[in-house]
Amino acid sequence: MSPHIRVTGAGPDLVLIHGWAMHGGIFAPLAELLEQHFRLHLVDLPGHGHSREFESGSLDPGRLASAIAARTPPALWLGWSLGGLIALRAALDIPNQVPGLIEVASSPRFVRDDDWPHAVSAGIFREFGSALVEGFRPTIERFLALETLGSAHAQEELRNLKAHVFERGEPSVDALQEGLDVLEAFDARGELARLGMPSLWIAGRRDRLVTPASMRWAATQCPSGEYLELPSAHAPFLSDPDRVASAIMAFSDSLVPA
Repeated sequence: MSPHIRVTGAGPDLVLIHGWAMHGGIFAPLAELLEQHFRLHLVDLPGHGHSREFESGSLDPGRLASAIAARTPPALWLGWSLGGLIALRAALDIPNQVPGLIEVASSPRFVRDDDWPHAVSAGIFREFGSALVEGFRPTIERFLALETLGSAHAQEELRNLKAHVFERGEPSVDALQEGLDVLEAFDARGELARLGMPSLWIAGRRDRLVTPASMRWAATQCPSGEYLELPSAHAPFLSDPDRVASAIMAFSDSLVPA
């Protein structure tokens, strides 16, 4: 397994891992701001974007974390949604590769359980997944429209986002199904206490998929966790890229010894 990784910019290394059903191009508004300060490693997960090949097990977070780490230098890792599970797995399993971790709209447990109220029910989770599998383009367009809602330049932003999201085609249906299985099964709540490096958890106040409460809780469980909540939905880097970029740069600066 060798996921496609686009490298751009110059500076400290930063790995960015996209969410379910997307590809690295979704980070375009954020990448334009960050590539002036970082050398970015933009990953396309198996079955997504330019990583067209897909085999069963390709989206296993531990396996993927190892595959990405083998092709990147020690770096700050940022994961959004599903990508956050992979980044978290890398931080837990290969800590010498990850001096700092940023989780964006990602939780150590995505699905509600008897002892975990800070998540959506499995039924709602599956309904969202079925809608994407059955009608990928209209579902993604509705998602992007919600992310730009309220912006002074909503129509222009929406056109640009659509151009980036659909420029690499649709993901593999098998990858979508396996991604859902990963999101439903993943549970790293009991491992957060051994996360040795600093971490930043960026939540969206209007997020209906990953609740701010889940991320706030996760940050408190990490020895060096920070929490940031923005007035956005599930993709803060789309609706407020400047604030997300500023938070990433400040976090990166804090990792450098005085």
